[in-house]
Amino acid sequence: MRRKVFIMVLLIMGLTGIAFAQEPPSTAAIDARFSAANEWLNKNNLSVTAAPEQAFVNDYILVVGEGLPSPAAKSPAQRRLTAERAATVVAYRQLTEFIEGFALVGDTLVKDAELQYDVIRVAVAGFVKGAQLVYKEYNQQEGSALVIVKVGMTGPQSFAKTMYAKMLGDPQIKRDIIGVPGPEYRHKPVPLEERYDGLIIDATGQSFRPALINRIFTPKGDVLYDPSKISQKVLVEQGCGEYTNSVEKAKAALESRGVKNPLVVTASGAVTASDLQVSNDDAVRIYSANQKANFFASAKVAFVLK
Repeated sequence: MRRKVFIMVLLIMGLTGIAFAQEPPSTAAIDARFSAANEWLNKNNLSVTAAPEQAFVNDYILVVGEGLPSPAAKSPAQRRLTAERAATVVAYRQLTEFIEGFALVGDTLVKDAELQYDVIRVAVAGFVKGAQLVYKEYNQQEGSALVIVKVGMTGPQSFAKTMYAKMLGDPQIKRDIIGVPGPEYRHKPVPLEERYDGLIIDATGQSFRPALINRIFTPKGDVLYDPSKISQKVLVEQGCGEYTNSVEKAKAALESRGVKNPLVVTASGAVTASDLQVSNDDAVRIYSANQKANFFASAKVAFVLK
């Protein structure tokens, strides 16, 4: 029996009401006992990942694990090594717990919920293998160790690469999870006042969250933008687009992708937590601009979140 599953970009462990932060969260999650770790984070402009939105905006997931030495350790070296090992295990566990509740897409049909869970579980296993231990510190006075594990959201050995490979590599999964929930939007292109080579969707007025699969619809439910419009190589390496909290930051992010003059429109609604809707007039403008510049294929799209 087919059932409708609504999968939002949120953790399954109660983080349903997290607002998008205007600035990166403080690194205060790391205890003052590990001052060098905080200094390392600040020096490298990194922050511990506290919410899915932050992961998409920063383009990485970073977690911290702390561990104590084995009671059987007899030498200082054994205490340090066993504490670091314990901290590493804790960090990878936290990473897995964080990822297991990550969203794929806003609204889809699957044959049963277990299939969806299995896709996530298998992908998480592959994803954790690609994570890297980027920092470790041992507090000899306290007898405890801290490690920091990081993985990119996009690019080689990234979370997105693992998930997209699972989804796109199996026709059944691709059809069930990605699918096309409505007809593809088509319209006669109209002349535009300028040539646009990218798109910025201002979604600050909507309850919208980033996801591995974000889509744009018309008021009639036609699909204007979805993963099928994106080159598979680009989708794996860069995802569905950029995520920022201001139009100016969105322009800067797209500029790094070679975009000089993006079309800026305001979302008229949200179909799901990860799917937006634009007005009919804006749909025509977006479609016409893309027909000339083909920026969808390179995912030269930025979403502005509140």
